[in-house]
Amino acid sequence: MANKKSVTAPLSLVISAFARVEDVRKTLTPQLRIDKGLSSLLLIDLGEGHNRLGATALAQVYKQLGDKPADVVKVQRLKDFYNAMQILVAERKLLAYHDRSDGGLITTLAEMAFAGHCGVEVDISALGDNDLAVLFNEELGAVIQVADSQLECVREVLKAHNLLDITHELGTVTADDRFEISRGSHKLFSEKRTELRSIWAELTYQMQRLRDNPDCAEQEFMAKKNPDDKGLSAFLTYDVNEDITAPFINKGVKPTIAILREQGVNSHYEMAAAFDRAGFNAIDVHMSDLMLGRRNLAEFNAMVACGGFSYGDVLGAGGGWAKSILFNPKLHEQFSQFFINPNTLTLGVCNGCQMVSNLAEIIPGTENWPHFVRNRSERFEARVSLVKINEVASVWFAGMAGSHMPIAVSHGEGQVKFKSAEQLAGLKAQGIIAAQYIDNNGNPTELYPANPNGSVEGITAITNLDGRVAIMMPHPERVFRAVSNSWHPENWTEDGAWMRLFRNARMVF
Repeated sequence: MANKKSVTAPLSLVISAFARVEDVRKTLTPQLRIDKGLSSLLLIDLGEGHNRLGATALAQVYKQLGDKPADVVKVQRLKDFYNAMQILVAERKLLAYHDRSDGGLITTLAEMAFAGHCGVEVDISALGDNDLAVLFNEELGAVIQVADSQLECVREVLKAHNLLDITHELGTVTADDRFEISRGSHKLFSEKRTELRSIWAELTYQMQRLRDNPDCAEQEFMAKKNPDDKGLSAFLTYDVNEDITAPFINKGVKPTIAILREQGVNSHYEMAAAFDRAGFNAIDVHMSDLMLGRRNLAEFNAMVACGGFSYGDVLGAGGGWAKSILFNPKLHEQFSQFFINPNTLTLGVCNGCQMVSNLAEIIPGTENWPHFVRNRSERFEARVSLVKINEVASVWFAGMAGSHMPIAVSHGEGQVKFKSAEQLAGLKAQGIIAAQYIDNNGNPTELYPANPNGSVEGITAITNLDGRVAIMMPHPERVFRAVSNSWHPENWTEDGAWMRLFRNARMVF
């Protein structure tokens, strides 16, 4: 008989607020930067040195409540702080930002170091005499990272907003794996950043190994301990800011593409937007339009099957959608004719990838294609992954070989499954593996979470033999704009790296 266990969660007051963001490109994250030269960490202490510990995370750890919680000292200063931050963000004077909240200053600095894959060296001498109170109070305030070349400009803005006297220089960022806090010449705390990260992730790891595949949980936990993890990166063999379709803009003729969807499909709006930007006339086509004769694939130059959960995936990933074609003589013939037409292009993404893979019997040059099954992690994966593009004879990936870049992943059944080892060998021999998941060092991987689904050799995009048909599990349409990426290099302006795939298709027509 299992032991009965109860868990009591403390009551929390949650207040949600919304505000308009004028330009999402002018935002900051807690990620500390080590690629911007010398920089300093500043604390803007809206608590003005009170350092109250009541109702803090530290107090909870010791099963105490305390008597004086954090509070607003001067309402006007809170308003001035907001206005100052808006100016500094708009003028791009800051490198990183993190509010001081749950866990206090020590947690704020640790989270910033985790995000930046770097170390910090700070001195808390100017913040008060009680080390615990300084490090663990949850008074209002923020830590900002400022390039030394911008320090005077930042101080001027803070002075103009009556904040300079509560702004304290803490220390600096380092490229190593040390997290160090000192009071003058006395070192209070020194530990490896990766060790702190593993402690931070321990509870999540223990929950994950019970809920999901324990091997995947172990791989992710070990990855967090790697001091040489470089984080996300991008390397492109083409100019991300070049519009290769520019010569076609004013010709007044647009090829048409069917944005194909079925019950339960999503991302079709993003897909239509991407192809529209590439110069296509994007037409919404529901499967019922084809079944009832309102539309015919013969009307289109290209077709894309979008992602989602067609028929709830109850007949397997994309299985129900594919069967509605294969078991309908009219649709079977229509799709067959479209696939054998040498003047057409087809793309399948996520659920559309799974669906098109199930149509392999009517697509020339796909005899070695796999099917897609449940992720090895045994969970739905929604994350950013890195992929590299291989040299393939496909118009979809023309000029992209050798590149690697981030892409959005969102699927529960993305693991490739081959009938035999011979089928995998045949696929590799044909040279039609277009993209593979890679780790943060740029190497194809089967390790979680860099490979979110466990696909052998990191396979995540393939084409047919003549390259006109391509299927891929990640979502290029969700990151075709630079601002749609949760991270991207600063030299990406309007277009994201994946816009090239859509423009490559336009170049065919």
